[in-house]
Amino acid sequence: MALELRPNCEYCDRDLLPASIIARICTYECTFCADCVDNHLQNVCPNCGGGFVPRPIRPATEWRPGVSLEKRPASKKRHSLSYSKDEIGVFVTRIKGIELQDR
Repeated sequence: MALELRPNCEYCDRDLLPASIIARICTYECTFCADCVDNHLQNVCPNCGGGFVPRPIRPATEWRPGVSLEKRPASKKRHSLSYSKDEIGVFVTRIKGIELQDR
């Protein structure tokens, strides 16, 4: 199963194209831009409490049959926050000091 490659940052709604090098995802594929992860979320996913990694970039070229951005396109469904920014701030503050492997 391929990643959705969601099209936007859930925090600031910035467009994140499939080849974006600033897209970050958590283990549940919640998607945010690097600026929001670093400056607002402090590497705490506001939905699950996990951390973020750079989102992989799907090859545009079909190097192998059926495996490319054209054959497995990115999602067009935009996602938004499930919580208010105030609620997220409280949540982030509460767990940001806990090491990722201990969350």
